[in-house]
Amino acid sequence: MSSEERFVFIVEWFDTQASIIRNYYLTYYLTDNTIDMYDIKNKRVFLKRCEYQGVNLEDLYIGSTITVYSRQLTVAQYADDFTRKSFEKAREKTFGMIKPDAYLNIGHILTQIYRDGFKINKLKMSKFTGETGGQFYGEHQGKHFFPNLMEFVTSDVCVGMELVKDNAIKEWRGLLGPTNTQKAKDEAPQSLRAQFGTDGTKNACHGSDAPESADRELDFFFGKSSNMKTNALLNNCTCAVIKPHIVKSGLAGEVIQAILDEGFEVSAMEMFHLDTPTAEEFLEVYKGVLPEFLPMVEHLTTGP
Repeated sequence: MSSEERFVFIVEWFDTQASIIRNYYLTYYLTDNTIDMYDIKNKRVFLKRCEYQGVNLEDLYIGSTITVYSRQLTVAQYADDFTRKSFEKAREKTFGMIKPDAYLNIGHILTQIYRDGFKINKLKMSKFTGETGGQFYGEHQGKHFFPNLMEFVTSDVCVGMELVKDNAIKEWRGLLGPTNTQKAKDEAPQSLRAQFGTDGTKNACHGSDAPESADRELDFFFGKSSNMKTNALLNNCTCAVIKPHIVKSGLAGEVIQAILDEGFEVSAMEMFHLDTPTAEEFLEVYKGVLPEFLPMVEHLTTGP
């Protein structure tokens, strides 16, 4: 392997003080897993080549957020054809959704997603209305099962996810199993629908069937103009935060399942990244009280 063999990405960093987005080339060297950064606008080296344990090759894909020396960087583009050709299929994205009937098994499903090697890049709990449900399932309008489908998907909350993996669309549909739960039980007893579904409509989970539908459904759920809003009640409630080291280790599902099994209702849920000012504000009550305040802030910015 040549010492020059590397992957190059364009990453963005929002400079809060200047209120502008700064762009850099981030290069990942395959031979020794080192990185460097180059300031595109000012045409100078921003970070000399060095080892940085917080950045792994598996974390680099379009839309991911990585943290380098307390700066949260969003991977925005591939910077060359070699990187693009290497990653477009290897870091494929798909849309996955946990349906209302599987609410009490959200944690079990997330755990299995992690164990099957998927990365969850985005996650949000929401609830379909008649309008948004009709738009999302528009291809089925006019079919005999459509009224029952609408009644079901609007009955309670669902959890939408952006899943990333090699051949993610095919792999996710394989993990789901056949659409009909009974067929899934017969043909793929370890699949999610076999374990947690009931019938052909109440079948626990949904998955995009092609790149085009994945793009559409991801935009529908997570795009800037999305109408899939949070369903937070904001009364008689408390805030639970699953910290980055638990998410990175694939244990978030086990935490969520423990919460549900103890009888708590999860009324809203979302995956997000805290920048340093937000983390400091969130933990402000501990400032000057706990000596580990700054390490606590730093940890909250290291991942989702």
